[in-house]
Amino acid sequence: MLFNSPQFILGFLPMALAGFFLSGRFGGTRWALRWLVVASLFFYGWWNPKFVVLLAGSILGNYALGQHILHLAADRQRNAARSWLIAGVSANLALLGWFKYANFLIHDVLILNTPRLQIFLPLAISFFTFQQIMFLFESFRGDHAERGLLPYAAFVAFFPHLIAGPIVQPRDIMPQLMAREIAQPRAEHIAEGATIFLLGLAKKVVLADLFARYADVGFDAAAQGATLTFIEAWYAVAAYALQIYFDFSGYSDMAIGLARMLNVRFPLNFASPYKAANITEFWRCWHITLSRFLRDHVYIPLGGNRHGVARRDVNLMVTMLLGGLWHGAAWNFMLWGGLHGSYLLIHRWFPWRLPALIGQILTLLAVVVAWVPFRAAGMHASWAMFRGMAGLNGVALPRMIVHAFPALAWFATPVPLLPYLADARTLSFPEVSAALLLGWLIVLAMPSVHELSEQARGWALTSGFAFTAQALFFAPHVTPFLYFQF
Repeated sequence: MLFNSPQFILGFLPMALAGFFLSGRFGGTRWALRWLVVASLFFYGWWNPKFVVLLAGSILGNYALGQHILHLAADRQRNAARSWLIAGVSANLALLGWFKYANFLIHDVLILNTPRLQIFLPLAISFFTFQQIMFLFESFRGDHAERGLLPYAAFVAFFPHLIAGPIVQPRDIMPQLMAREIAQPRAEHIAEGATIFLLGLAKKVVLADLFARYADVGFDAAAQGATLTFIEAWYAVAAYALQIYFDFSGYSDMAIGLARMLNVRFPLNFASPYKAANITEFWRCWHITLSRFLRDHVYIPLGGNRHGVARRDVNLMVTMLLGGLWHGAAWNFMLWGGLHGSYLLIHRWFPWRLPALIGQILTLLAVVVAWVPFRAAGMHASWAMFRGMAGLNGVALPRMIVHAFPALAWFATPVPLLPYLADARTLSFPEVSAALLLGWLIVLAMPSVHELSEQARGWALTSGFAFTAQALFFAPHVTPFLYFQF
C-alpha cells in the first residue's frame, strides 16, 4: 500500500489512527501497540501477503538473538556476545544477499552461464534488515534494557517507516512507543503531522510525478539505444534530479507526519541537500539516517580514520561503494557510489577553500552528473546519456526557438522538434524549460517544510491543495516512491 494512494489516505490511515487511540483508551498502551503491529502487518501484506511471514520471522528471530546477546553482555561474556553478534549480522546480511544480490553475483560478478534464479525481492527488506542490525549492535553495547517483544515488533513493523525509512535507532523510537501517553490523541500532534504529511504528498504527486514524465522519456530512449542530443540529455537528467529530490523529500515528510500523528517523533532525514556548499555537506543532508548508518556500521568498523590517511581513504571509498550496492544490485549503482566516493576524496584532498557560491555550483553539478548511472537502466544507457550530455551527439533546438532567437544558430542545429524531450510537441521545449526553472527555484531559493512557520505551512498547503487533490484522485495510476525499489 502506497502513502500516495486513495486507499491509504481515505481507508487505511483513518482506521489505523482510530484503532490505535481507541485501543489505548480502553486497553492501555499494550493494546494500542498490539493494534499498531496488526495494522502495520496488514499494511505490509497489502502488497504481497506471503512476505508477512518473512517479516514476522525476521522480527522474532532478531528479537530472540538480541535478548541473548544482551544477557551475555550483561554477564560480562563479551567474547560470546561478540560471536553471536557476528552470527546475527551475518544471518541478516545473508538473507538480504539471497533475495537482492544472488542473481547479480552469479551472472554479473562470477559471469556463470546458468539460468537466472526466480527470486522475488521482498518489499522493504533493505530497510527492516538495517533496523534490526542496529538492534543487535545496541544489544551488544547494552544501550537498552530488556523491553519485550511487543515494543520491538511495533518498532520494526511501524508502518510510517517500514517501507522506505527513515532508518531510525531502536533506542530513539522504542522508548517513545513504550511511553504511557503514546496512545492518547493530541490535537496539536495530529494537526502538525497531517500538515507535514499533506505537504509531502504535494511534493510527490504534483512535483515529483511531473518531473518523472520528463525524465522517463530521455532515460527510456537511452536504454533503447537512441541518440540523445545535448539539450535532450541534460533536460532529462535535470528533470530526474528534481524528481528524486521531490520524491524522497516528499516521502520523508510524509513519514515524519504519519509518525507525529501517532505521537512519535522521527529525526529529520532530508535537509535541502542541493543547497550544500560541498559534497560532505551534501551527505549530511541527503538521506541523513542512511548516511549515519553507513558511518556507524560500515565506515567506523572498517577503521574509520584511526589508521592513517591512506586507510581512511580506502575505508571511505569502500563505504560509498557498499552504499551504492545497497541501492541496487547492478554495476551502475556501484558507479554511482564510486563517483560519490571520488567526490568525497577530492574534497578532502583539495588544497583551497572555494567561495560558497562556487562550491555550491560545483557540488550540485557533480551530484546531478552522478544521478545518471543511478537512474539509467544499465551501464550502456549510462554511457549513452553521458555522450549526449558531453555534446558528442550535437546540439539541437526546435526551429521555432532558433527563428525567435537567431543567435542560437551559431551552435544549435534547428530541427522540427526534439523527439526525446517530453511528448515531442512543438511547445515541449518551452513547457519543460518553464517547469525546470520553477522546480529549481523551489529547490534552491525556498525554505524546506521544516523551516517554515506554522502560518507559512498553512499558506503552502492551501495554495497547493487543489493540485494535490486532482493528482491524487484523477491520475491514471499511482506512482510508487523511488526508494520503494531499494
